[in-house]
Amino acid sequence: MLTARSVALFVLAAVFEIGGAWLIWQGVREHRGIGWIAAGVVSLGVYGFVATLQPSSEFGRILAAYGGVFVAGSLIWAMVADHYRPDRFDVLGAVICLIGVGVIMYVPRGR
Repeated sequence: MLTARSVALFVLAAVFEIGGAWLIWQGVREHRGIGWIAAGVVSLGVYGFVATLQPSSEFGRILAAYGGVFVAGSLIWAMVADHYRPDRFDVLGAVICLIGVGVIMYVPRGR
């Protein structure tokens, strides 16, 4: 159950961080205005709090693993929001990152 909770928190964190960065991008680069930028800043702040809900108390491990989730999540976000079509190397890279997440977070350690 802890693994399922952890995975769900990684997905939720990805939505808030990637979404926040995308909103700021839209506000600045696409000239959509301060409201988009403000929503992005709030979303990025929420991401920071969501990350603290992970069952593990090791910040470095969580942030390192989240990097892999961010890579895969960014490609999914781009597909949905911007109609980006990843090529096979994008997909391969994302799969490698997600394998890394699994190793970093979920491989049993003999402590």
